[in-house]
Formats: sequence, C-alpha cells, structure tokens
Amino acid sequence: MEAKQLKWVYLTILSLIWGSSFILIKKGLVGLTALQLGSLRLIFSALFLSLIGYKSIFLLTKSQWKYVALTAIFGTFVPAYLFALAETEIDSSTTAILNSLTPLNTLVLGMLAFGVPFKKNQFFGICIGLLGSVLLVFNGASNHPEQNYYYALLVVVASFCYATNVNLVKQYLPSVAPLSITTGNFLVLLTPAILLLYFSGFFEIAKIPEVQTSMAYIAILGIVGTGIANIIFFKLIQLSSPVFATSVTYLIPIVAFFWGLLDHEILTPIQFVGAFIILIGVYLSAKK
Repeated sequence: MEAKQLKWVYLTILSLIWGSSFILIKKGLVGLTALQLGSLRLIFSALFLSLIGYKSIFLLTKSQWKYVALTAIFGTFVPAYLFALAETEIDSSTTAILNSLTPLNTLVLGMLAFGVPFKKNQFFGICIGLLGSVLLVFNGASNHPEQNYYYALLVVVASFCYATNVNLVKQYLPSVAPLSITTGNFLVLLTPAILLLYFSGFFEIAKIPEVQTSMAYIAILGIVGTGIANIIFFKLIQLSSPVFATSVTYLIPIVAFFWGLLDHEILTPIQFVGAFIILIGVYLSAKK
C-alpha cells in the first residue's frame, strides 16, 4: 500500500483506539486515583513494550537517547497524569474535544520553535476543525453546568505537550524505527512510574475488587491505547506531516462521543454538526 493511502489507514486506526481511551480512563477512575491510574497506565505499557521491543532499543544511538527521553516526558509522562486528573471533574467526551487543540498547537510550535513551513490549506483546515471543536465545547458546557471547567486547562496543557512531542519526533527522530522510539520512551518512564505508584498508596488497596476491575480497564488502555497506539503514531508522523498526524485528535471526539452515549453521556444534534465540521477540517489539513 502506498504511503498516501497508508497514512489514512493509520489515522483511522488511531482515532478508534484513542477515541476509546477516554472512556477507559473514566472507568479506571472508579477505583483508582488520577496518580494511580497514570502510573499503572505507564507501567502496563512499559512491560508490554519490553516484551515485544526490547531488542529494538539497541538500534538507538547515544545522541538519539536524549530526544527519546524528551519525547517520553512530553508525549507520554505528563499527559498521562493530566488527562487522568482532568477526567475527575469533566466528562470523557469534553476531554476528547479539548484534545483536538493539538494540531493548532503543533502548527504554532512548529513555526515558532522548529522553523517548520506550512501550507495555507493546513491553516484553514485547522481553523475549521477548531471551529467544530469550539462548538462542541460550548455545547458540552451548557449541558453540564455542574462540571469544573478549570480542569479543562489541564487538557490544554497536555495538548501543548503532545504538540512538542510531535515536532521533536519529526525534527530529530525522523528515520528511527517507531518501535525503538516507543520502547525507549517507556523504559525511561518505568522507574518514575513505579515510584509514584508506590507512594500513592496503591498497594494498600490493590486487593479490593473495585480496584482490580479498574486495573483491568487500565491494562487495556496501557497496552492498546498507549503502547500499540504510540508505535502507529510515530510511524504516521514519519509518513506524513506533524499537522496531519495530530489531526487524529479531530476524529477522536467523534469516537469518544459514541462511547459516551453508551455510558449515558449526553449527545445532541449540535454535537453531530460539530463532528461534521471537524471532518471537513481534517480533509483540508491533509489535502495537497
């Protein structure tokens, strides 16, 4: 399959996986704190990737390891805890919508910090997609006045972290195997995650059935939603542009909405309109 077609396949797969991540976080928070959830997510991912990709880290050079460490911090470590904390106050659908700020932040950071050129259609596509996202956010806010939207700022910060991560990968690790980057990321994060989990009081409650059920959800999130998804994402960055790769965050809310609907979250006609506008933005951002 040609790269032109393959990038759309990767984009679709990622939107399905990451769109399902927010409901998994919501289910995980039933028995876990945000700190425990974020740590377990990283640990499950690290253990899985160590099994399938340990040999790949020997392909990394000494100079590449510092960028692998930076992408680990910005692309995985900080967002894992910010998203978990955000969903203690705002619902999974709203969190997914706010995450769609990532392409805009990627474009801005790419221009200002990395000197990355951009095309007019990318800019217009991002603006249209952002318009759809804003429509969804305001509609969600009106339907959930009881939610603390200050926690939404945590998702905005996480989107800046993702934007930094994407630009770092495209700029400094463009030819490194995605499995090497992903495995290296989680080996760097494994020790800090274990330490945070230990001091979170998790081992005192680990035998409670509710906690174990939450752990099962986070195991799926860590292995599929983080480990496997990151491998696909890094490959997508290398196949396309940073802006196109992060446009997956425009599709994620659509998947998240349907999961939210199944979990009795509100889905209105206006949100369907916003989702359609987002799809137009994705198309324009990728159009030659």
